[in-house]
Amino acid sequence: MVVKHTQQFVERNMTLNRHFRYILSHHLLKLTMFIILFGIIVVFIKRGKCITIKEYEINIFSGKINGTLQDINYKLINISTILSKKEKFEYNITSQVPEILQEQCNNIPTVLRFDCHPEDKASELSCKNRGCCWDSHKKPISFIKNVSLNIPYCYYPKDWSIYKYKNFTKDRNNFSGFLQQMKSSFYEDDLKLVKVETSVVDDSVLRIKIYDPLKIRYEPPWPVRTDSKPFLKQNINAKYRLDVDNIKPGFKIHRSSDNTVIFNSIKTGGFIFADQFLQISALLPTDNIYGIGEHQTKLKLNTNWQTFTLFNRDQPPIENANLYGSHPFYFIIENSGKSHGVLFLNSNAMDVILQPSPAITFRTIGGIFDIYFFLGPTPADVIKQYSEIIGKPFLPPYWSLGFHLCRYGYGSLEKTKEVWNRTIIAEIPFDTQWNDLDYMDKNNDFTYNLEKFKDLPFFVKELHKRGMHYIPLIDAGVSGFEKNGSYLPYDEGVKEDIFIKDDLSSQPFVGKVWNLISTVWPDFTHPKVEHYYLRMMNNMHDSFAYDGAWIDMNEPSNFYDGHKNGCSQNKLDYPKYVPNIAGNTLATKTLCMNAKHYLGTHYDLHNTCGIGQAIATNHALINIRRKRPFIISRSTWVGHGHYAGHWTGDVYSSWYDLKMSIPTILSMNFYQIPMVGADICGFNGNTTVTLCNRWMQLGAFYPFSRNHNTDDAIEQDPVAMGDLVIKSSKRALTIRYWLLPYLYTLFFRAHKFGETVARPLFFEFFNDSATYDIDTQYLWGSSLMIIPVLEENKTEVTAYLPRGLWYNFYTKEPIFALGKYYTLNAPLDTIPLMIRGGSILPAQKPANTTTTSRKNHFHLLITLDHVAKSKGELYWDDGDSLDSLEKRQFAWIFFNIENNILTSSKVMDSFFDEKIILDKIQIWGITFNISRVFLDDREIRFDYDNKKSCLYVNNLQVDLRENFSLFWKYADFE
Repeated sequence: MVVKHTQQFVERNMTLNRHFRYILSHHLLKLTMFIILFGIIVVFIKRGKCITIKEYEINIFSGKINGTLQDINYKLINISTILSKKEKFEYNITSQVPEILQEQCNNIPTVLRFDCHPEDKASELSCKNRGCCWDSHKKPISFIKNVSLNIPYCYYPKDWSIYKYKNFTKDRNNFSGFLQQMKSSFYEDDLKLVKVETSVVDDSVLRIKIYDPLKIRYEPPWPVRTDSKPFLKQNINAKYRLDVDNIKPGFKIHRSSDNTVIFNSIKTGGFIFADQFLQISALLPTDNIYGIGEHQTKLKLNTNWQTFTLFNRDQPPIENANLYGSHPFYFIIENSGKSHGVLFLNSNAMDVILQPSPAITFRTIGGIFDIYFFLGPTPADVIKQYSEIIGKPFLPPYWSLGFHLCRYGYGSLEKTKEVWNRTIIAEIPFDTQWNDLDYMDKNNDFTYNLEKFKDLPFFVKELHKRGMHYIPLIDAGVSGFEKNGSYLPYDEGVKEDIFIKDDLSSQPFVGKVWNLISTVWPDFTHPKVEHYYLRMMNNMHDSFAYDGAWIDMNEPSNFYDGHKNGCSQNKLDYPKYVPNIAGNTLATKTLCMNAKHYLGTHYDLHNTCGIGQAIATNHALINIRRKRPFIISRSTWVGHGHYAGHWTGDVYSSWYDLKMSIPTILSMNFYQIPMVGADICGFNGNTTVTLCNRWMQLGAFYPFSRNHNTDDAIEQDPVAMGDLVIKSSKRALTIRYWLLPYLYTLFFRAHKFGETVARPLFFEFFNDSATYDIDTQYLWGSSLMIIPVLEENKTEVTAYLPRGLWYNFYTKEPIFALGKYYTLNAPLDTIPLMIRGGSILPAQKPANTTTTSRKNHFHLLITLDHVAKSKGELYWDDGDSLDSLEKRQFAWIFFNIENNILTSSKVMDSFFDEKIILDKIQIWGITFNISRVFLDDREIRFDYDNKKSCLYVNNLQVDLRENFSLFWKYADFE
């Protein structure tokens, strides 16, 4: 009866007057004991505010217990013990709200309110118990659950701080100091002492590290700063200035040139360094912010109370969800047009919150604060500086720039060959055939099905004879339930003790992915795992000589939430604060957080599992093939692009996903992963002819170009989709193959300098604010603009052309753009392309494979700018050797046009023993009639089209390994 009445009381949300207390008599003690035995505590609220039984506070001999109804039983054990001993005590049920000066809460604008209660179940009582301000915006509510609050109800007051400096020293931008704890946060195990120190990387990069000086805490093992510049003691030419508060935590980073404050954590409050809750907030100079991936979102991020959660997950791309990769890096375009970037190097599960101040909050559940600031000042400079810390992208083999074809669900080698053969017959440019896991025996890594794929080794040999390549899938986990001696990857893994372990049994952690019974996972932090992976991949290569690797399910994904029966109750799997991840727990669709790796717990290392597999795979491919490795991975982490590329996962076959693929690919280029693409025509669901037609056109200009879909959808290779898609695919891919030397040169520059391959318009036009939120068109390098059709049944597209001279790729028509939108024709078989005036693009006569096209002669496509100048370059090597750069076995040539003279010059001394024959040159934008053309002082034949203002010179037979010059004279001036 007492339980029933109490429940009715809770359901009605009854309230009691302020300062009302029970003075327990002997009879009341008996009644209280009776209530406790049923696990119920009645809540009385101070100051007339309403609250449910799920929030309570009990004072027992001046001790407090805070919690929820679910954990009430074990938190009342001590109370029962006290009652059973009949010890005299005073039992007060009261809010115990710390006194907060009201003026500390007044006049804080809503956009400057930083959330003091990020968990669910915020109330005035729980808020004020944290020493924070409460404002329900005049709404008569008392309990909030699973509601996006936008403007926080509970926020930090002015001057809120739980730390103060004990001592510090500062000399210019060098800083070292200790923060001492003054009081506790709401979270458990606050650090008593915190060290803050700076490291000067160079004049544009500053590092601030905040850590535990008394105990080593987890820091991510990757990226490894190989060949990095040492940290400096001082730099008098720094482009930044550091200011530190004399008392409380916080700092400001100024741009020296104009005194712009790019990061201000002094005025925000909320700095917390607890064992499983780390938080820092800062005011930002503008809301032109990009990065914080991987998420499905527009390129320019929304700062209107947005949360971006970083915790790698097997999640088809949708909005407001954590996806396959984690990149806690952002950059900002300031009001001046200058840019800066920030890396928060922490691999634990994390929320990054943007609010319209504008401001940012990093909130993570482990590790340390390790923050890098990059001062640019251009967007390209920021990305290059970032690459110096995390590593530059790998140089891909040339063949990987061709078109790739795959499907999950071919089901047999015969079906694979059928699709492959019809693509060749249709004369669609095509380089690499892939197979998903259906090629495996029982879905087990490092095997192939000896029945349905029995002739796979011979098929791979046939591909190689045609100059084509083959890539198989390799999942992150291996089968954990095969007969002893029947499956080497498991037997050897157990023998070498290299599997991730269960915390309780110290046996391999067992879950379930595609393997028929169970799955275990190699521990890619183990020092023996590289040799293990090399042996397993080498055994597979002995069976069929694959050329690259597709690594998947490496978030890592798990069909269970941890074990088959879940995870044990522990603080790693059930921390007090859980970031806003998809799923109910951290272990949803992955491993338990207390699983053990060689270098620590899965709680810390989860986000780095994908890069660990990429590194082991990269090492294996180098040693097996002795050629450049090519790897495409689903899961990514900071520095991933140094080892592998990325595809954007299980996107849907929809016009929306077609459109959203562009900002995703551009963002990955920010993170130094330029080899990236989406599954062309979509992976999940049935595509349509109209959608696949336009997607094949766009996909032909993804850096990584692959058509791939699932087994429960229709076939969507170009031939299966019919004549229109065949025609569009051939046209778009032929242009791609023609421009592959230009694309390859962009990848070289990414590898050497950390530049982007696909880039947004504002990278080239950062002083044009109209470009800041454009993500429906983009550039290859600085010269080629891709303008896809992203809506059904459209045969026109509206594109923004920044100020300058642009040329229509198909008509050669020049447009002197005024920095506004233009309408371009887009027939069903055509993707609009524009070339920037002043460009020299190296090209090559296209063929149906890169092996064949590489044997053809070169072309130069030249567009003059408004003062008749142009420039460009070509990087060329054998396309597959590991050490072309180190051995200087390449040609790197710059081209320049000025005063009617085209010249070439080698950038550095190098040796390349094959001729690089330049056969054709076309120059667009010559508005005067030409009378004579000279090659190295020798007059040659030419054609001039005065209607299109184009000069054509053919049959040059110039070896680009030697410098040359081409000069022309105008008829009107002779």
